[in-house]
Parts: sequence; structure tokens; C-alpha cells
Amino acid sequence: MQELLAQIAEQFPIVFRSLNTGFGQTLRLFFVTLLGAMPLGLVISFGSMSRFKPLKWLTRMVVGVIRGTPLMIQLLIFYYFPGLVLKTNIWGSGEAGRFFAASIAFIINYACYFSEIYRGGIQGIPVGQEEAGLVLGMTPMQIFFRVKLMQMIKRIVPPMSNEVITLVKDTSLARIIALQEIIWAGQAFMKGSQGISGAIWPLFFTGVYYLVWNGVMSWLLGKLEQKLDYFR
Repeated sequence: MQELLAQIAEQFPIVFRSLNTGFGQTLRLFFVTLLGAMPLGLVISFGSMSRFKPLKWLTRMVVGVIRGTPLMIQLLIFYYFPGLVLKTNIWGSGEAGRFFAASIAFIINYACYFSEIYRGGIQGIPVGQEEAGLVLGMTPMQIFFRVKLMQMIKRIVPPMSNEVITLVKDTSLARIIALQEIIWAGQAFMKGSQGISGAIWPLFFTGVYYLVWNGVMSWLLGKLEQKLDYFR
């Protein structure tokens, strides 16, 4: 046991640097996904509520396909389909290319999930409020931004919080296309990385990173819910 602890103490600086680098990649993917998926999800929700039937059913079909298939398969298709089928590498090479492909796949996937949350939040607001706004001479755009928006945000924060927490963990799926996020970094020491081979303990430390980041996000989202309590 003492020999194992001594070995871990010796290897820890190397492992810690590698895990920090991997976690930085994980955070990049997390924030890029949120920044892209949240506005795109709102646009998709408008499409799924459109009065133009072809757009409405096309949007809902795409959302259904994305939500009904695993994110891991979507990552593989997004990354490999252009090169293997179209014979064109649209993502670029190296780590930057893999990150670009993973970002697009994650944004589209989470935008479809967010769109359903947005749709539920918007349609859950009583129709009478829109009718009252129209009677007062407000335009549909004014009604949405001045009457519906904050109520919608209050309604969607809890389900959105769950999706954000899930996103933190789902970033680990990006290693399927060899994106060097934190679990990739931890697993590399089992196979032989930077002079360390057969070490499984770095994987346990990756769990600590996820626990801490999930704790931070849960706290921040909880504070946001408290701030919106006055919309009850």
C-alpha cells in the first residue's frame, strides 16, 4: 500500500497537468454547446409551433430523430460521414477538427432538447394573456418579449437545469471521435502516456472534476431559480 501511495505521489504532478488540460477541453465544449444550443433551440421551437404545416412537421420530425437516437451515434456520423461518404473533410485535421465536429453535433443535439423545453414553457402560458395584449394594441413580438418571456424563463429553468447537468457529463462522449477531453486524458495513463502505464487511479480523479463542476452548476442554477421566484 505504501509503495502504491508513493507511486501515486510521484506521478501526480504529471497526471494533474494532463487532467487539467483535458478538463479545459471539456469546459470549452460545454460552453460552446450552451452558447450555440440555447438560441438555436429557441429558433427550432418557433419552427415546431409554426402555423405553416410543412415547416412544423419537418421541424418536429428532425427533433424526433435527434432525440430518438444516441448522441454517440450522432457524433460518429457527423465526424466520419463527410470524409468516408462524401470524400470531403469539412472539419479540418487534428484536435481542432475533432473539436469542431463535436461542437456541431452537441449543439444540434442539445438545441433539439432545449426546443421542446422552450415549446412547453411558451405553450404553458395561458392564452388569455396573449389575447389581453392584443386587445391593448400590442404586437405579437411585444407580447412575447414583454409578457411571455420572463414567465417562460421561470417555467423552463428546472428542466433546463437538468439538461445542463446532463451536458456536463455528456461531454465525455466526445472521446468516441478521439477528442482529448478529461476522460481521454485519464484513460491514456492506462495505455501508456508520458512514461506512465497501467495506472487506473487517474480515472477516479476525473470523477472529482465532474463532481465539483456539477456542484458549481447546480449552485448557480439554484440561485437563478431563487431570483425568479417573484414570477410565481
